[in-house]
Amino acid sequence: MTTTGAIAEAGARGAPSGPWWWARRRSMALDVALALVSVLECVLEGVQFADEHGLPGVLGAVVGIPAGASLLLRRRWPVAVVLVSIAITPAEMGFLLSIVGLYTLAASEVPRRITAVLAGASLAGTLIVTFVRFQQDMAQDGYQPGFWVVVAFTVAMALGLTAPPVLLGLYVGARRRLVDSLRERADGLERELSLLADRAEERAVWARNEERTRIAREMHDVVAHRVSLMVVHAAALQAVALKDPEKASKNAGLVGDMGRQALTELREMLGVLRTSSDGMVAEKSAAAQTQRLAAVAAVASARVSAGAAGGHDDDGGPVGDGPCLDGLADLVGQSRAAGMAVELSVEGEERAYGRRVERTAYRVVQEALTNVHKHAPGAKAQVRLAHREGEVALQVENGPSDGGADAGLPSGGNGLVGMRERVSALGGVFVSGPTEAGGFRVSAVIPDRVRAV
Repeated sequence: MTTTGAIAEAGARGAPSGPWWWARRRSMALDVALALVSVLECVLEGVQFADEHGLPGVLGAVVGIPAGASLLLRRRWPVAVVLVSIAITPAEMGFLLSIVGLYTLAASEVPRRITAVLAGASLAGTLIVTFVRFQQDMAQDGYQPGFWVVVAFTVAMALGLTAPPVLLGLYVGARRRLVDSLRERADGLERELSLLADRAEERAVWARNEERTRIAREMHDVVAHRVSLMVVHAAALQAVALKDPEKASKNAGLVGDMGRQALTELREMLGVLRTSSDGMVAEKSAAAQTQRLAAVAAVASARVSAGAAGGHDDDGGPVGDGPCLDGLADLVGQSRAAGMAVELSVEGEERAYGRRVERTAYRVVQEALTNVHKHAPGAKAQVRLAHREGEVALQVENGPSDGGADAGLPSGGNGLVGMRERVSALGGVFVSGPTEAGGFRVSAVIPDRVRAV
């Protein structure tokens, strides 16, 4: 809560403490002191005026007390105070009342036209009374000044009693309104900054969650497919170990290659996690960890593509920009080598798409084939790729399992979710579900929004 809000709240509760309470007490003390001085002045001037005109002096005191005491109301009803001062001007009373009243009126929120009218009336009253009184005093002393001397003195006296308090009140009122406006603007900026900070924190949390989800999806795509093929090859190796030693040896070599690749990628990812958790502080640690994990995931993703195309070695050779549609044939070949009867058909004129589009299409086919290995061992599969104007369409469909040996691959239920998230992130459409023949179909249409550079 801001200081202004705290003061206002303390004032609303009537708490006998705080700056607001002390400011109010000082204002009340000042008003009481001014009212007492004004009462004393009005009483003395009223008695003098009554004596000069042969009236009882008590009458002047009776009029002067309430007139001077009206200063107590100057903050609440400044117009009434000025009207009282104008009313008693003919009796030559209330000079302090007039000066303070005009100042308060000019500094208040009263409309400026009302302030101008009342200030003009006070000036006119003071001008008339001063003109008459000055001529009377000069006549009593036997001195007859010129007319213009009387006018000049009268105007100077009237302006001297009226203009300074009005101008000072206008200045103080304008400055007060400016300070209030700046304070309100500062409070508004403080609230906006607080809202922006909250929104920034929410965006940061959302970004971290999105990055974690993306990294988890990359790790799943990079590791799960390779490990699934390892399990399938191991099952095939077990089945043909005694019957076909040559094929068993080939399968053993494939299992070894895939295992080394999977271990290399896992070691890199776990190394980043372990390094990030050891020596970094909260926010910096989270940001650095996210960046390094993203980098490792991208490298691992590229290695899968390079490995599929024959460009990856155990030492971490050159890698590309990530998997693309050119690697689909090798991806299908890996599944075919693992014993799956799978065919690839391509329709339309081949062309290059945006990198994210090609990578997403590759991942969809990869995950769909992995699911066939997991859930439909021995089933036939068909991979269809269609190049269309402005989009690429994919479909992976498998028939029912032929009762082949189940490799016992675990399933975390994240494959379909990951595929849907990838396709939806690019504005595409993803559909999956069982077929009437007892198999399963995965379809995706991905728009080509960014052409490859």
